[in-house]
Formats: sequence, structure tokens, C-alpha cells
Amino acid sequence: MSYAVPPGGLPPQTRLTTDRARFTAAYAVIPRGSLTDIVASYLPHWEQTRLWILARPLSGFAETFTHYVVEVERGGGSDRPEPDVDAEAVLFVTSGRLRLTLDGTRHDLAPGGYAYVPPGTVWSLHNRQARTATFHWIRKGYERVDGVDVPPAFVTREQDVEPIEMPDTDGAWSTTRFVDIADLRHDMQVNIVNFQPGGAIPFPETHVMEHGLYVLEGKAVYLLNTDWVEVEAGDYMWLRAFCPQACYAGGPGPFRYLLYKDVNRHPRLRL
Repeated sequence: MSYAVPPGGLPPQTRLTTDRARFTAAYAVIPRGSLTDIVASYLPHWEQTRLWILARPLSGFAETFTHYVVEVERGGGSDRPEPDVDAEAVLFVTSGRLRLTLDGTRHDLAPGGYAYVPPGTVWSLHNRQARTATFHWIRKGYERVDGVDVPPAFVTREQDVEPIEMPDTDGAWSTTRFVDIADLRHDMQVNIVNFQPGGAIPFPETHVMEHGLYVLEGKAVYLLNTDWVEVEAGDYMWLRAFCPQACYAGGPGPFRYLLYKDVNRHPRLRL
């Protein structure tokens, strides 16, 4: 398995400005080449760390979540990572190694490492290795429901989770699910969607779930609303609720992306 990371740096003055970046009322595409040094951000209480904010709550854009790609240098990290006591999170490591401490228990995360952090959890994250580490940090305000427990923290690896094949696809399309889709304790899911070359979503999915998609590997042509857009490893897509989507995996290798969606809650009737 391979996992794309932001290229950083800065393009030369000779590069053409025409690119695949798009921002519409229904979707956005942030190409990997847009994740340069000058658009990186920094956060309070994080040392030797920078990040790219790919999605955040914003009128006409993402409504339910934030999605960061975080780069932590040697010795960097935080003992106070999350300022919002109501925020839950998924962490997914794509390069290097990180030491995650959850309620006093240590976990060493390598590429493919996945952690769910419930709201109110005491946690910290540090890079103790020489190599720079990168990870995805997806945050959502947890929606509590009377009579439904808050889900517990857990740590796993993509390598230890068997992908589930979509019906009648002969393995050309599968999903690596880290949480049972019927577990109502969870109000978001962060999965990995896998396509073999030539695999496809053969119809325009149109549904209430909002999506954030970060391409981990490969390339494809993706339907976003009424537009077909080429995407590759390191690109990011945001899709608002009910935005039609489909794709064809282009090969020569697998096409895979990290997928966020909001689930298992009544839509809010008042903002």
C-alpha cells in the first residue's frame, strides 16, 4: 500500500497557472500541487508542526467537519491537541511514525495506523523518530443522543481490516470499514474506498451524506455534480449533500481514497 502526502515546496515561476483546482456551489477540488508551503497553517500548542486545512465549516462549503493533513517534524507534536471538548476525531497516519497517548495508554502508529478519539478524551501526539511524519486529522462536533452511548476510543491499522467487496463487483470495488455501519453510537465514518483498475461507481450516487475524499493512491476520472474531473494521489475533493458522484478507476494500479461521511443522525431542522 502507498499513501500520498502533500508535496510542500513552491512551484517555479515558469509553471503555468492553469490547473484542476475548482470551487463550486456543489463541490471543490484541491489538487495536490496546491498544497504548497505558502498555504500551510500552524496551531496553538503544537510544536514543530504545520498543516493544510482542506475543509472547515463555512457557509456554502463543508457543514459538518474539518479535515487537516498534518506534518510533524522530529520532536514535534502536542500535549494539548484539541481545544474543543465536544470534538471527536479520526487520525490516520500516512508517513513516518507517531506516538499517540490515549487516556494514559501509549500507541505507536505507523503508515496505515488509524485511531478514533471520542469527545472529551485526554490525548497527546508526538513524533519521536528522525523522519517527518504526516497524518490526517478529521474532526467533527459529536452529536449526542439520549439513550445512546458515546463510542469508546480504539486504535487499529488498515492492514488488519479486511475490505468488504461491494455486491457483484468481483472485488473491483471494496470498502475498508473501521466501524460497523449499523453502530448508532457513531455519527461519522471515515473509511477507505478501494478500486482495482477499471473498477467503477456505475451510477451517480446522490445522497444526504456530505463527503471529504483524499486520494491516497492511483488516479481516476470522477463525476462531481455534472463535471467529470481527473484526480490523482494527493488530491482532495469535498462534496456537499446530494452532489451526484461516480468514478472510473484509470489504472495502472489501484485507486484508493480516504472517505469522510456524516451518518446515523436526524438532519437538523434549525441552524
